[in-house]
Amino acid sequence: MQPKKKIQATEKQGFHPRNKHGARYDFKSLIATCPALATFVKVNEYGDESIDFFDPEAVKMLNKALLKHYYDIENWDIPKNYLCPPIPGRAEYIHQVADLLLGDNAGFQKDKHFPGERISCLDIGVGANCVYPIIGIKEYGWHFVGADIDIAALESAQKIIEANPFLTDKLDLQLQPNKRNIFQDIILEDEQFDLTICNPPFHSSLQEAQAGTVRKLKNLTQKKVSKPVLNFGGQSNELWCEGGEEKFITDMIWQSKKFAQSCLWFTTLVSKESNLRSIYRLLNKLEAVEVRTINMELGNKKSRIVAWTFLPPAQQKKWKKERWGV
Repeated sequence: MQPKKKIQATEKQGFHPRNKHGARYDFKSLIATCPALATFVKVNEYGDESIDFFDPEAVKMLNKALLKHYYDIENWDIPKNYLCPPIPGRAEYIHQVADLLLGDNAGFQKDKHFPGERISCLDIGVGANCVYPIIGIKEYGWHFVGADIDIAALESAQKIIEANPFLTDKLDLQLQPNKRNIFQDIILEDEQFDLTICNPPFHSSLQEAQAGTVRKLKNLTQKKVSKPVLNFGGQSNELWCEGGEEKFITDMIWQSKKFAQSCLWFTTLVSKESNLRSIYRLLNKLEAVEVRTINMELGNKKSRIVAWTFLPPAQQKKWKKERWGV
């Protein structure tokens, strides 16, 4: 079922041209930046340098190296068993929504006049890792608010900010006190965001998350797997919630209507293509003015970003002129 409102599907294969992670990992350069990575790098059966992506410590060290090498992040760390996200996919989301916001101006040079410093983004579920804001700040100069329901995750994110002073004036963290709310108590009265981003919980239960991990590992290794190993980690609120991805996103859409005048573009990652039907139906019901679907295919993984706005074109133009000066 396709929505009745304006839908603009953008089929994009592979990595965004501004994504620094489109090529194979350059382990020599990464080790030069982060020598501790060397312990985890081995030559695989194909004669290529790689790490064991089923080893959580190896994945975490690779992230440390990538964030230091490409984004000047020092002393990045996360608590044990918290989500350690793949950096290339996170960067892809940021670059794709930069195009959504800014169109032809998205590939700006920092020494030229551009409204990057004036753009404010809300990260729903910033997590302990802080990766979306790190990339958005370093690549585009945006300001971020990172919201989460997990106090320990926010404490971890705060340590990352303190270890990297250039984040201090660009990123504020907020605790969402009510697990049922998404924007309420985070978007304050008269506050405006140009963009919201979200990587919602994928599964509906711990059992479903574990079963999905077993299937993934079995497909990758072609071997029998009985015990799930979450190589990218993840707490309960990061990986699953009641009703899974579909309910979380539809709740977000319902709640976004109340903040229709507070945000230019609401966006979310949608991992399950089957969830698009209910997402489109609800956006039609709530009379979203414009809906866009940005398809992403990174390696063997397919996903998409769904973006919506309640502002008509004239109001969008006024928004950009008043907030960005363009």
